[in-house]
Amino acid sequence: MSERAAPPGGPALVQDLVNTLDVETGADALDTAAGREPFGITEGEADSARELRESLRATLLAHAGHPPHREVTPLGELLARAPLVVTVETADGSAALAPVDGGPLLSRVAAAVAEAVTAGTWNRLKACEATTCHWAYYDRSPAGRGRWCSMQVCGARAKMRRYRAKGP
Repeated sequence: MSERAAPPGGPALVQDLVNTLDVETGADALDTAAGREPFGITEGEADSARELRESLRATLLAHAGHPPHREVTPLGELLARAPLVVTVETADGSAALAPVDGGPLLSRVAAAVAEAVTAGTWNRLKACEATTCHWAYYDRSPAGRGRWCSMQVCGARAKMRRYRAKGP
């Protein structure tokens, strides 16, 4: 697991979906069958997955204190449409939200968000500040104030731009 990878389970699903688009090049993994396969979606479901992805990205940008990248359907509006059920484990009595019958991507993402909120990790999922990136990452910094997906790439570029802007 990389330094910025989300924990397995719900947060990783959200991160993986958001990162299906390379903002800098415009390459969209959801354009291909191989890119859609990990999410269990068809070509006909790709547009709704893109809408969900961009709503998630806007939310992750907000987690990092950045404005939305563009006008999107509010994430809460999308997640309100997700069919979920409450499951209760017989062994320990723990409860969780789960997609109905394995569910469509929207339901799986809604359950993932609920899992992350319950675990206290939801606000640690963020999107990179760099406008040419907006890659989703998991902020493991002690204070939870990370701004870039990578200090070696996006963070270094931003700091160099600030340094150069100061001039001689």
